[in-house]
Amino acid sequence: MSKEQLRKSVILLALPVLLELVISNLFGMVDMIMVGNSDVASITTPSIAAIGITNQVMFIGTALAQALSTGGTALIARYFGANKPEKIQPVVKHVILVTVLFLAIPFLAIGLSFSENLMGIIGAEADAINVGLGYFRVVIFGFLFQGYNLAIFASFRGAGDTKTPMMVNISVNLLNVIGNAILVFGLFGAPKLGVLGAGISTTFAHIVASIVLTTILLSKKRIIAIDFKEKFRFNNSIVKNLFAVGGPAAMEQVAFRVGVIMFIRIVSGLGTLALATHQITLNILSLSFSPGQAFGIASSTLVGKSLGENKPDKAKEYMIIANRLAFIFATFIGVLFFFFGKHVTALYTQDQAIIVQSIDILRLMAFIQPFQASQLCLAGGLRGAGDTVWTLIITFFSVVVVRLSVAYVLVYTVGLGLKGAWIAMFVDQLVRWAGVTLRFRTDKWKYVKLS
Repeated sequence: MSKEQLRKSVILLALPVLLELVISNLFGMVDMIMVGNSDVASITTPSIAAIGITNQVMFIGTALAQALSTGGTALIARYFGANKPEKIQPVVKHVILVTVLFLAIPFLAIGLSFSENLMGIIGAEADAINVGLGYFRVVIFGFLFQGYNLAIFASFRGAGDTKTPMMVNISVNLLNVIGNAILVFGLFGAPKLGVLGAGISTTFAHIVASIVLTTILLSKKRIIAIDFKEKFRFNNSIVKNLFAVGGPAAMEQVAFRVGVIMFIRIVSGLGTLALATHQITLNILSLSFSPGQAFGIASSTLVGKSLGENKPDKAKEYMIIANRLAFIFATFIGVLFFFFGKHVTALYTQDQAIIVQSIDILRLMAFIQPFQASQLCLAGGLRGAGDTVWTLIITFFSVVVVRLSVAYVLVYTVGLGLKGAWIAMFVDQLVRWAGVTLRFRTDKWKYVKLS
């Protein structure tokens, strides 16, 4: 294939994911904007902090679900590339089973049993817990359905189908925004529930997505389909491969999230105002992850497929092309952050102290955008090859060692406050980019074996 054909393949896979992520993140921003404008500052500021705390816990669950599903994506991509469709359906069943039984149900049980404790551990103060405990519990319950959905999305993407996850995600996120407007503000005779209403709407959207995805899976016209009439047979080889690839990826996400939670603890020591500012800027920043994640998912699928075809050089070319495209898209987002960050923050809150603090933070993050996108894209390609051990090592060192140590020194020793915490994030992103770039250049990821 020519470079132009390879580039077209990357774009065709990445654009639906990019559109899905951008719209989903925009809807997420709208959710927080609604809550931030639903009442007086004494209610909305701790509500925003509570959403941020809940998001940190949910990020652990979703990251673990996506990590466990990484093995399924890699296996399905290789079987698809090797033209072995008969091996795909058993992998899909095992991905769903492993995600629901070994992750979603235990996560739900722990989250509901220790809600207040978890919020406190992450750094929520009494006002955030009082306002946001109901929201926390409702959203945690929704993870049972969200985990199921993420397993199916990963399976679709492994077969190169990024359009189905896009359509389902956009539809249910639109439903979530409408539900939020009704329940947060009490429209059309509904009770005004504030932040709790946002949680109910989010969980309802996940339930609807589960119903839609199950209906799609039952269609026999697709590569990713399940025939429930066929007797399920537990396959040790599939499970071994899922954990061989997904295990290190899951450990990577645990290391990352533990590092982030400890990082939040450092920030929360600065008070509720700083924590609310941090959560708003993180919510804005989530939009900037989209190019790297989208091209990383495309890279993961195409690398796995190429290695299944026994064409490692083609896999490398896919990663190079995807990386360049992610770099370009992210640079554009960086420009927006630098010049218009203040105006975006003003959509969330009228609290001038938060708006002023956010300006320098978003300008700082504008400069890291190309490197952030590059490391997300290259890491996605490495995971598609099954090379998840090295991404684990790089993430652990960068987030747990570098970010936390730099943050502590800059926040408390140097006295830079919230700005110091974000400088630490900047350094972390540079270190991770350097690590995955060096690993990519070794070419050792080309020879990871999956049975």
